[in-house]
Amino acid sequence: MNIIGNGVDIVDNKRIEKLLINNNFLKRIFSKNEIKISKNRKNKINYFAKRFAAKEAFVKALGTGFRNKINFSDIEIINDINGKPKMNISTRIKQFIQKKFKTKKTNIYVSLSDEKKYSIAYVILENLS
Repeated sequence: MNIIGNGVDIVDNKRIEKLLINNNFLKRIFSKNEIKISKNRKNKINYFAKRFAAKEAFVKALGTGFRNKINFSDIEIINDINGKPKMNISTRIKQFIQKKFKTKKTNIYVSLSDEKKYSIAYVILENLS
């Protein structure tokens, strides 16, 4: 495995709960698809907190943070049919990764976890070329 980046982030769920009151926050940080899926979740706070942490962990794995025209809206976290989290990224980020890491193909691994007070995410970027 050729790891080119890794990142981790932990979020206080109460912080996200307070931010979710603001509809602009929701629309600025999460995709329409993430918001749609949340409607079927019992614990919406932890659902959004984990995704927020994953987006933060991803930009840490890139080594950039939210710079270079990278926005929260460029990153989407969904689950596959078995519940495993999967990250979708915009074409702009794919091109950024290719240029920065001189790679043609990468895998993104994401792990999410939560407890009553905190949510955490870990992201690994792997160079496949």
